[in-house]
Amino acid sequence: MLATDQTSDSQNIPVIGRHAVSSLFYDKAAMESLFRLACQCESLALSCDARFSGLLSGKTVATVFFENSTRTRVSFELAAKSLGATHVHLSADGSSVKKGETLEDTLETLLALGVSGLVMRHPESGSALKAATYVGDRASVLNGGDGVNDHPSQGLLDGLTLYRHFNGDLAGRKIAIVGDALHSRVIRSNLMLLNQWGVDVHVCGPETLLPKDFEALGCQVHHQLEPALEQADAVMGLRIQHERQDAGLIDSLESYHQAYGLTTARLETYAKPNAPVLHPGPMNRGVEISDELADGPRSLIRKQVAHGLLIRQALFIECLIPEKKPEILSW
Repeated sequence: MLATDQTSDSQNIPVIGRHAVSSLFYDKAAMESLFRLACQCESLALSCDARFSGLLSGKTVATVFFENSTRTRVSFELAAKSLGATHVHLSADGSSVKKGETLEDTLETLLALGVSGLVMRHPESGSALKAATYVGDRASVLNGGDGVNDHPSQGLLDGLTLYRHFNGDLAGRKIAIVGDALHSRVIRSNLMLLNQWGVDVHVCGPETLLPKDFEALGCQVHHQLEPALEQADAVMGLRIQHERQDAGLIDSLESYHQAYGLTTARLETYAKPNAPVLHPGPMNRGVEISDELADGPRSLIRKQVAHGLLIRQALFIECLIPEKKPEILSW
């Protein structure tokens, strides 16, 4: 469920206020509810409904990014603006963080300026929950990615993409996820969320980028590509994260592509007919995925990007104006 004023007994995580900081807070029912709201956002935007474009009028949303981003940052910004919020952006390079300001002082500054929603990306795992616990009910914190821990909105948009592609029929589907699992917050979010649907998740990568203990997260681990792709209903590639890796984890980008690169020929040989391919981006073309596959008829990658806007609109509504959600769904 969406985070509210409660404590999660199973995880012993304090949750204060209306925040979207962890994939743990979304069970199947909460995801279905969010997906309905995201689809309603799409319909209202297409119909140019003036009520939709003014939902967050009078509220200010800040995107606070301590790491680089394209898709996440832009879609959160567009989501806020499309709902009528005032938007400001703060990056570490252009802020007082460079002068030694603490995260808490940065948050206090934004709160003092009347910010209602804080979208934060931070290199420290657990930072989003830390911020939400600190802020409490003074504003809503939405996690734009914290270290290698979690990226809830990405997992949710991936879920929406698969949900719509398979018309809600996800239970028992085999989903193969291939790439740098060791450094990926996206895979952790997807595992937490896809397991709620009863999806059969198979994760594949070299031993240096895929520890055996990943099985404890609810997936089957493979170090060979073929068994991971065998009869897969859908396949997702993960980026080789140069910025997080120590030297020597892979021999070379060329050898990685030869062993694990997703290509049309490989999917046609091993996966189910017409199995779609996804990628959270940014893509290293010719490394994790071929141009032909990324741009071909199997690709849902651009749909993922479009669904990112819808999910983030829905998250703003759930976090900032939850009392209006039933009314919005009836429009």
